[in-house]
Amino acid sequence: MGVSEDDVAGDIGAVPRCASCGSQRVVRDAWAAWNPDTGLWELSAVFDREFCQACEGETTFVWARQSEPPRGAIRELNDRFRTSGQGNGSVVITRALAAKGEAFVTEVLAAVRSFSAFSEDCDPWGEHDFGALEVAGEKIFWKIDYYDPSLSFGSENPANEALTHRVLTIMLASEY
Repeated sequence: MGVSEDDVAGDIGAVPRCASCGSQRVVRDAWAAWNPDTGLWELSAVFDREFCQACEGETTFVWARQSEPPRGAIRELNDRFRTSGQGNGSVVITRALAAKGEAFVTEVLAAVRSFSAFSEDCDPWGEHDFGALEVAGEKIFWKIDYYDPSLSFGSENPANEALTHRVLTIMLASEY
């Protein structure tokens, strides 16, 4: 594996950089295998050659921790799960919301799927993990939380779909 000056190569959020130019546009010879359970390509085998696309040549990796979590990846996974149900996750409808009837719940689900009014107030981290909206005069909240695949603990890395089970909870605002 690449060079690591402070042994962060295995840490969650550590990224490889070219030792020559510092670019993150680096590649490594590897094989990927299709996983039909997750619907994703997964790393199968890694080989020794490291290459920098910026330098256009072989390099050695220097590993560093990212200063910010990969919020773009988290946002994309949250949006994909919320809008189309794709990905590893569950949807929870609270009892009070369910008591409003099937037609109302169907209308709420459609509104949550199409929600796009993200702002600094409701989405300060840019992860698209919370929303507040109104359906038929009722204020609705929805929230996505990140758990490990067994639902026993929080996810170690919400940007990694293989390590994360998303739970989308939809409720009446009065239940919060």
